[in-house]
Amino acid sequence: MTSEVVENEFEFYSKAEKYWKDVPATVDGMLGGYGHISSIDINSSRKFLQRFLREGPNRTGTTRALDCGAGIGRITKRLLLPLFKTVDMVDVTEDFLTKAKSYLGEEGRRVRNYFCCGLQDFSPEPNSYDVIWIQWVIGHLTDNHLSDFLKRCRAGLRPNGIVVIKDNMAQEGVIMDDVDSSVCRDLDVVRKIIRRAGLHLLAEERQENFPDEIYHVYTFAMR
Repeated sequence: MTSEVVENEFEFYSKAEKYWKDVPATVDGMLGGYGHISSIDINSSRKFLQRFLREGPNRTGTTRALDCGAGIGRITKRLLLPLFKTVDMVDVTEDFLTKAKSYLGEEGRRVRNYFCCGLQDFSPEPNSYDVIWIQWVIGHLTDNHLSDFLKRCRAGLRPNGIVVIKDNMAQEGVIMDDVDSSVCRDLDVVRKIIRRAGLHLLAEERQENFPDEIYHVYTFAMR
């Protein structure tokens, strides 16, 4: 539980905001010096996502996606804009969203909204998104805020829409990272929070071909 490792909630959030303000607005900055893994990450995410976008009665639509913790738009640019008509981005760091406007290039015209907001305070517009993509950011929310945010995401989905979480998983328990003021949870804790939010897991996959020294990364699809 994050309540066991987060002593002061206000500090937990303000320290993280301060940390990201000092991070360069580059792909390498977004990935903590691991910019070289970006293509492996995006290719795996595309394969994962496309199984829901294929033809079929419960096919997920491709009208609109939301990129949560979007940073400069690495995922928006390479994963979401090629697959969806429009994308909205939300991130707590204003400088990243400003940079996104040039980083995304011409295709960035299809980004409808740049929301500058922490996810603990953000509510997706109800019944609006085919896919809500949440990558490498759930560690910046307490358990209660994450569960509440996922409930709001659920309300933000269009028919057959999905919420996707892709993130680091701890081997056991919840580990605090004091550098960027985030937590890393184990699989069981994350699954419990997903269930608590009233979401049902549709798929779960471990990322392959990442460097050995980083946490295991898992992708979950739910609705």
